[in-house]
Amino acid sequence: MKVYTIESAAAALNEVKAEIAKAFIGQGGLVNQLLITLLAGGHILVEGVPGLGKTLLVRAVAGAIGGESRRVQFTPDLMPSDVTGSVILDAATGNFIARKGPVFTHLFIADEINRAPAKTQASLFEAMQEFQVSLDGESHVLPRPFMVLATQNPFEHEGTYPLPDAQKDRFLMKALVTYPPVEEEKLMVEQILSGGTGAELSVSAVKAVMNPKEFAAIQNLVSSLRCDSAVVDYAVRLTAATRSTAVLEYGAGPRGSLALIRCARARALLEGRDFIIPDDVKALAIPVLAHRLTLSAEGELEGLTEIRVVENILSTVEAPRI
Repeated sequence: MKVYTIESAAAALNEVKAEIAKAFIGQGGLVNQLLITLLAGGHILVEGVPGLGKTLLVRAVAGAIGGESRRVQFTPDLMPSDVTGSVILDAATGNFIARKGPVFTHLFIADEINRAPAKTQASLFEAMQEFQVSLDGESHVLPRPFMVLATQNPFEHEGTYPLPDAQKDRFLMKALVTYPPVEEEKLMVEQILSGGTGAELSVSAVKAVMNPKEFAAIQNLVSSLRCDSAVVDYAVRLTAATRSTAVLEYGAGPRGSLALIRCARARALLEGRDFIIPDDVKALAIPVLAHRLTLSAEGELEGLTEIRVVENILSTVEAPRI
């Protein structure tokens, strides 16, 4: 297996981004957030209206790293076994065998996750935290790398089951997807229509520039990046500040501080550095912390949002100079 240095890993990741761009135009911030989450070994919650290419993006990422992706449409009647799998009786042998569900893949898309009931949402807990699934008491390890990308529509609330705080906290990041600029949308339409009717989402142009084992090796490299104690202190102070403001009912827990450093390391690697800087933490504070917060009645009366609260904290908590 190929041995990566910081420089060669950054170059390989740039190749991955170039391949993604062949199928998914624009939305550079979302692409970076998804790659950072994947590099950090986490999961991402994406909020945006339908039709913005979230599924296409995941398929393009999977193709570029030589992995697989599967998508499940979450609905009110979806059962946990429809996601994780089940144990069935083999009539031919008389033995019970494990029928693995669609979660056994590299990139799993939980589309409109808030449309499924709590027990189905909770079926992802073990996969997201332990990277394994238990079927009839037997543990089955998931492929590596593994990431859950869950989507939810911000405007449709009828027939939805809001994600509990415990589950939101398990997502390393929450990304907000907006409409693309007109020029990017024009390029996207032209590219899709040039290859067919436009009804299908093709990633045939995307070529694998590595295999999943090589990407997992780059994930391991992320954990070796240097992190000054002053930067760790900054991340902890930002997270702790969410627990001492009157406009929040609940702030972020220690998992928020850890998530900030994990994501900062991944961002540093994407930029070809073997150390993280305060700007890495600052750039990722909103997508990492905002979804872990709960506004108080006072905050809601003031018309605040969780994002605005994090912005205020960033302006008041001093960053170290290193």
